[in-house]
Amino acid sequence: MTKFFTYSTAVLAGLALLGSTQHASAQQFSKRKQYTSIGVSLNAMNYFGDLNPATNFASFHLRDTRPNFGLNITHRFFPRVSGRFAVAYGRITAEDADNANRDDANARYRYTRNANFRNDIYEASAVVIVDLIENRNNYLKRPDFVPYVFGGIAGYHHSPQGKDANGNYVDLQPLKTEGVDYSKFQFSIPFGAGVRYRINRNLDASFEIGLRKTFTGYLDDVNNNYADLSGASATAQYFGGYNGGTRPGGITNTSTGVAGSFLPGAKRGQGKSDWYTVTGFSLNYILNPKIKNPKFR
Repeated sequence: MTKFFTYSTAVLAGLALLGSTQHASAQQFSKRKQYTSIGVSLNAMNYFGDLNPATNFASFHLRDTRPNFGLNITHRFFPRVSGRFAVAYGRITAEDADNANRDDANARYRYTRNANFRNDIYEASAVVIVDLIENRNNYLKRPDFVPYVFGGIAGYHHSPQGKDANGNYVDLQPLKTEGVDYSKFQFSIPFGAGVRYRINRNLDASFEIGLRKTFTGYLDDVNNNYADLSGASATAQYFGGYNGGTRPGGITNTSTGVAGSFLPGAKRGQGKSDWYTVTGFSLNYILNPKIKNPKFR
């Protein structure tokens, strides 16, 4: 949580600075030029963590991509600045058996670990959008094409599940496969960039690439070390790879000859926070504001 508050403070400080620089603009951008839009989004969702094909951040498998759906409401406050609140649902997934190469010395360990997961994420976010092209007029005279960046704060609920020997999915968080009781409710820092295109008087289309910096390594239920699960349930031992502390058990694959690496206390994950990404398109409909013509005397 310390890291979350550190990142949050930095974000809020940045937003406060942005607000102060927009004060002069607000004098010319009167309330009658502000407007609100509502929108829907269809996105592709991926994750970066311990079950990716490689340990570098940019590694992901295309067939692990899953859909993400969202609703949002956006209000334009200043010529360049809008605020957006959104809710979204999506899924992330990955499997060592598909992503790790058993013939690669750097990936053989992960192939033997043989972990798998899927995780449904329900997210609510509040972000500030900064247009790189300003509009000091009302919505009718907005630019046809506008690139933008955004950043803010989000909260989400997640619940990783693993597939057992019979192909059934089991909730992993209650099993404490690493002896850690992590929370299903977490915070993240959403940020990214996009482009917005004016379709007609009231309709905009956007393409956006968004990243989520999380503060947990358990989106995939893999983070630190193998635990001593001698007193745990058979299900926990299965997903935790425990077999009496002598060799890999459960879901692990012993065919690669690295069995000795799986004793309790041995490294299971990288110990780093997981990330997820949301990339896709949205349509936003501008709610007709009342545009008042100036009075002449």
